[in-house]
Amino acid sequence: MDHPLIDLINARIKHAEDEGAFDNLPGAGKPLPPCDDPENAVFNRILKDNGAVPEVVALSRELADLREELIETADRTKRSEMIKHMSMLEAKLELARKRP
Repeated sequence: MDHPLIDLINARIKHAEDEGAFDNLPGAGKPLPPCDDPENAVFNRILKDNGAVPEVVALSRELADLREELIETADRTKRSEMIKHMSMLEAKLELARKRP
């Protein structure tokens, strides 16, 4: 079954074409960039556009930030808590790296 607004959508596209809205677009006449995963291309683009990153990358960034903070922290209690948290992050990172 077609979308209930398919006729309106097609009419708007035709009108835009007639007015030249699609003329001289960047990349016109050039091949589309290669796509490793065409089935999930839109999903992957949405994730990328919104700053989503793989778990391994997110954990690595958090661990690096925590290491920098640890260097600047003098409080022994806080340092101890940070080291425990770093240990947990390292374990999570190792598990994430092993997942397919």
